[in-house]
Amino acid sequence: MDAPSQGLPEHMTDVPVDTPAGGDGVGVLSEVETEELKSELIKVEDEIATLRQVLAAKEKHAAEIKRKLGLTPFNELKQNFTKGWQDVQASNAYKGASVKVEDLNKTITQSEVYKKTQATLSTAGSKTSSAISSVGSVLSRTLGEIKESPTFKSFEESVGNLKLFNSKT
Repeated sequence: MDAPSQGLPEHMTDVPVDTPAGGDGVGVLSEVETEELKSELIKVEDEIATLRQVLAAKEKHAAEIKRKLGLTPFNELKQNFTKGWQDVQASNAYKGASVKVEDLNKTITQSEVYKKTQATLSTAGSKTSSAISSVGSVLSRTLGEIKESPTFKSFEESVGNLKLFNSKT
């Protein structure tokens, strides 16, 4: 802004209020000057209220335009994050760090310790899977054997007789 009143209507101007060099201006104004300043204060406060109303109307209009364009606050935030992430990825620092991470990844995955650990974990996974499968087979076989046992059959008949007895009464 080149001039303090740029963008203001003609009747709204920026008028500096000078205070005496020796203090805060209290008690050194004549009655006429006091009345003029009070009048000026009222005008300035009215101008502030008008500007607030204009700003509120413009903000409302901008929100309506954004709504018509489908620009929700969430979409704006998403666009800002996307743009920010693209800026980060385009930065030299990110590119340099990416290269270093890739080099580190190659170094680690090609090391003997990594290869041995990977092989050990793979073997452990296979053995665990095999053990769980064996436990499942043993449980299935054991339950089948229990079901075929004379004790279970006798118990099963007793429960069946109780059901018949309860249904007849």
